[in-house]
Amino acid sequence: MFYSTFRAVVLVPLLRWLFRPRVEGLGRVPRHGAAIVAGNHQSFTDQFLMGVILRRRISFLAKQEYFTGRGLKGRLAAAFFRGLGAIPVDRSGRAAGQAAVDEGVRVLGRGELLGIFPEGTRSHDGRLYKGKVGVAEMAIRSGAPVVPCAIIGTFEAQPAGRRLPRLVPVTVRFGEPLDFSRYAGMADQRHVLRAVTDEIMYAILKLSEQEYVDMYAVDARAWLASHGSVPATPGVPAGAEAAAGSRLAPLPERVAVDGAAEAPGEGRHAA
Repeated sequence: MFYSTFRAVVLVPLLRWLFRPRVEGLGRVPRHGAAIVAGNHQSFTDQFLMGVILRRRISFLAKQEYFTGRGLKGRLAAAFFRGLGAIPVDRSGRAAGQAAVDEGVRVLGRGELLGIFPEGTRSHDGRLYKGKVGVAEMAIRSGAPVVPCAIIGTFEAQPAGRRLPRLVPVTVRFGEPLDFSRYAGMADQRHVLRAVTDEIMYAILKLSEQEYVDMYAVDARAWLASHGSVPATPGVPAGAEAAAGSRLAPLPERVAVDGAAEAPGEGRHAA
């Protein structure tokens, strides 16, 4: 009840006014059943935009710190994130990472929609960084399709560290669902998880047309702090040949958003 009321009364009008989102490929998101929406992560507002645009309720794995604040402010923040469908996850340590994957699989097991940002944290420079393999494990274990999503413009509107967003037009673009059922029973094989994750990141890259950096975002930040710049890396995910047929497969100029590429009765939608 809180979610639907807050979404209709506050989030939808506010985000429409702030970002004027242009939405492409919305019909590619399944209307029923379990699915993962995997997107690039450039701003704190990304998950709110996705939640406003999608017709279905979507749950996100959120860092536990959002739910553990003290005093009235902390309790209000926790209620806010729970009302939006956020699921608290302890991101410290390897065991905690597995717990997050298990929780995501439980959400998908209930036939729900799960949102995830495979980079694990916001991009500090607007580029796309290497994805973590948790998204692949969730997809293989659950059998759910993965819908790649590119959110374009939120880095310019509200990069990390900026408190108030600029009034910048934003595009949210969904790609064709990816089916990884061919890897059923192989979720414990590291090379499979890496290949699946790189295929997902390549699909996001094609949609977002960002520059790609083949290293984890947290490692890039550490490197930046000690060296003053992030090293040059290949232009596509290292394992993208598994999906693209070639390490340097060219990116299409633009993903189709109208006509036959859309589901019947769909097309371009605004939130």
